[in-house]
Amino acid sequence: MKKSKCFKWTVIGLLGVSLIWGSPAGASAASQLGDSGDEVIIIQERLLNLGYNAGIQDGLFGYQTQAAVEAFQADYGLAVDGIVGEDTWRVLRTTVPQVSRGTAATARIVLTAQRYLGVPYVWGGASPGGFDCSGFTQYVFALNGVSLPRTADMQFGVGIPVRYDQLQPGDLVYFSTYEPGPSHNGIYIGGGRFISATSSRGVVIDRLDSAYWDARYVGARRVIR
Repeated sequence: MKKSKCFKWTVIGLLGVSLIWGSPAGASAASQLGDSGDEVIIIQERLLNLGYNAGIQDGLFGYQTQAAVEAFQADYGLAVDGIVGEDTWRVLRTTVPQVSRGTAATARIVLTAQRYLGVPYVWGGASPGGFDCSGFTQYVFALNGVSLPRTADMQFGVGIPVRYDQLQPGDLVYFSTYEPGPSHNGIYIGGGRFISATSSRGVVIDRLDSAYWDARYVGARRVIR
């Protein structure tokens, strides 16, 4: 019996869906250090959306992407080998980003901030060509319709104070670094992590409870409610 064009394209469509949602690192293959291509970009994007710093989404499975995979595996009880095999991809694909529990506005703030991971630090910088800490937060919030003052200490005076145990994605977190008072700030993204423009590594994700940042934490402000 002759099959219709509709049937033909339905089959092709189903195959396409299978390719999109199937594992890029299935039972017969795994993505790992040294690999490159579209599959790696998908992995990097997924890690980024979950708050893991996989570096720039360039499709190159380098040491930063490997470290992000290992951190994800450790957090979700998987074998920590830095390889995205079938089990790791299954969990990676089905895990719901923490920012989805927040409001739509704060989720947009977090996702906007994560787009600039890897941008270098520039003193006085307030654009994707280079950021300092408050230039980064000001730029991210401005893209989402929220105006902030230019410097970290001035931004500390905006919004309402938030206790450490009540932090939510999108809150601004502050630290005393090169001078007393709030001299560095970033954006809390959930899971004990925040994103900021650091002088040594550019825009990165760090943990609030790391030895360095925990000792310098001075408070938080909520601008979006």
